[in-house]
Amino acid sequence: MNTPTPLNTTELKPALRFITCGSVDDGKSTLIGRLLVDSKAVLQDHLAGVQRQGETDLALLTDGLSAEREQGITIDVAYRYFSTETRKFIIGDAPGHEQYTRNMVTAASSADAAVVLVDATKLDWKNPHLELLVQTRRHSLLVNLLRVTSLVFAVNKLDAVADPALAYANISGALQRFAKAAHIDVRATIPISALKGWNVVDAQPDWCGYQGPSLLELLEQLPVTQADVEQPFAFPVQWVEKFSSSADTSQGRRVFWGRVAAGSVKPGQSISVLPSGQTAVVAQVLDHARQPADIEAGHSAGIVLDREVDVSRGDWLLEPGKLQAERQLLATVAWMDDEPLVPGRVYWALHGHRWVKAKVSRIVHQLNVNTLAEEAASQLAPNTIGHIELAFQEPLATLPFAQARSLGAMILVDTASHKTSGAVLVLKSQ
Repeated sequence: MNTPTPLNTTELKPALRFITCGSVDDGKSTLIGRLLVDSKAVLQDHLAGVQRQGETDLALLTDGLSAEREQGITIDVAYRYFSTETRKFIIGDAPGHEQYTRNMVTAASSADAAVVLVDATKLDWKNPHLELLVQTRRHSLLVNLLRVTSLVFAVNKLDAVADPALAYANISGALQRFAKAAHIDVRATIPISALKGWNVVDAQPDWCGYQGPSLLELLEQLPVTQADVEQPFAFPVQWVEKFSSSADTSQGRRVFWGRVAAGSVKPGQSISVLPSGQTAVVAQVLDHARQPADIEAGHSAGIVLDREVDVSRGDWLLEPGKLQAERQLLATVAWMDDEPLVPGRVYWALHGHRWVKAKVSRIVHQLNVNTLAEEAASQLAPNTIGHIELAFQEPLATLPFAQARSLGAMILVDTASHKTSGAVLVLKSQ
């Protein structure tokens, strides 16, 4: 678990999107600041602007909101960019507070990897049977549910304990037991000090008995999330370009723009429209630069059909006969509203760019993040995870989230406050 298998480094890899998450004050913003500084991604004048009492406060490099700087906490997700000789990175600094879990889920939904920080000073590190913090467990479960490809545990602040080797051994043991019970595949558990820079960019050989790469060296090797190209073609229409004057690119017909959610699209293939059920043939496919191309999942496309059919923003173009639209689903929900989820409530569900009314038929159970047991529940409190049954006013074409991220995910929005209330991951149709 502690020493990952290295990948091929002979060619420049695609950019890696990763987030840092975990409990409050575990050092997430400081870690990102250390990565930026030690990889020479921060200008000197920027460094001069984050000085406190003559010392550099690394956390201020990512705390962009004035409220964050004043309170010393992370509220919104701050994205930063840097690169090494072999890879580019996009980092999301996710909040640790429970009340900002929705921001953390938003960041994780598009991430390739997650670094879950664990503050050694907050744990009973002398105890080989120590208990992890609830937020550490919750964030680990959430990134696993969201199909984040790689999860890395970073045991931080080991410079501040009397026996860092013992602390690392006991904490990594607790993390390993938790991951095994939760069926979470962990790439590595790395001992670090974000404040001192130990094992962040440059490896500290044999420190705490750890023999693997530094955190950055590991991040350079992690794979990006693969698009769902093997699934049936599915395309949520985001924007309809009315009859174009550029006849050479659209033959004077409307162009339907969006990002291919699953499968691929090329001229000559048949499609059906959800919800109307109309069918047509793809006449032309345009890439983001309006050039003809075959497009796979994960990339933007403009689709021109061979005849005029009624298609609007929010409709889906689908491979005929491959995806069955259903009105009832069994799903996992990460509940993020201040008001509890109760059966019978109606919400707006957003699937792709399509809004439909959704009613919570029943709560199957909730997940106890401490024991990982599935427990009976009459409601779901804020920041809990559970299984629910949903009934929709109109049918939706979905796949289980484990098979297709875009087709298997949606959000629930409160009809009165318009706040995002829950992140829904489809398990199966009813």
